[in-house]
Amino acid sequence: MVDLWDGLVQAFWLVVTLDAALVEISARSLRVTLSALAIASVIAMPLAAFLAVKRFRYRRAVIALLNALMGLPPVVVGLLVYILLSRSGPFGVLGLLFTPTAMVIAQVTIIVPLVASIAHQSLRDLWHEYHDLLISMNVSQGQKMRTLLWDARRALLTAALAGFGRAIGEVGAIMIVGGNIDHATRVLTTAIALETGKGDFALALALGFVLIGLAIAVNLAIHSLSRTEREGRW
Repeated sequence: MVDLWDGLVQAFWLVVTLDAALVEISARSLRVTLSALAIASVIAMPLAAFLAVKRFRYRRAVIALLNALMGLPPVVVGLLVYILLSRSGPFGVLGLLFTPTAMVIAQVTIIVPLVASIAHQSLRDLWHEYHDLLISMNVSQGQKMRTLLWDARRALLTAALAGFGRAIGEVGAIMIVGGNIDHATRVLTTAIALETGKGDFALALALGFVLIGLAIAVNLAIHSLSRTEREGRW
């Protein structure tokens, strides 16, 4: 009990004093995750808008595939990215394995289906409201998509925050493709796993506090945006 209390006190002190290792790892986590989120959003949101306004033969199959990929195990994603980026893989010549870029690629792969699925649900509902108006105006598919994306921006931000929450807490794929290298690819989740194994509970708890703080902030933001969206519709 005393050891646990001492660990909590030390962890709190590391957070308050902005310990250099803690700040470095947290900053790298945010940099990797925000980069992945930006790329994933550029891919997922136009895809969600396209699926909302365009009717084609395999549309339902694509939507079902996106929903299925939401549950894709991150470790499997990490393994696939590892194979692609390894020396014997098709992209091994790029030398991206065990770099932050490889971690970004893995996170993008994980969160694109999640962001696209959540965004599609919101855009699909909005398209039902706007369908007759936009059809009567005889606008192009691109204009329809841009209109939906702009008017659903709060809902899309909620989808992006959900993607951020999924990515920032990911450990399996990041460990495989990043290697948890000190001062290079070590992020919050992999550092927590490492420090816990070493018995350095103070730093592990401090990193955990930061991760919990980020998760709470994201959930509060999603709740606030969702409530604002509901009130705006009334």
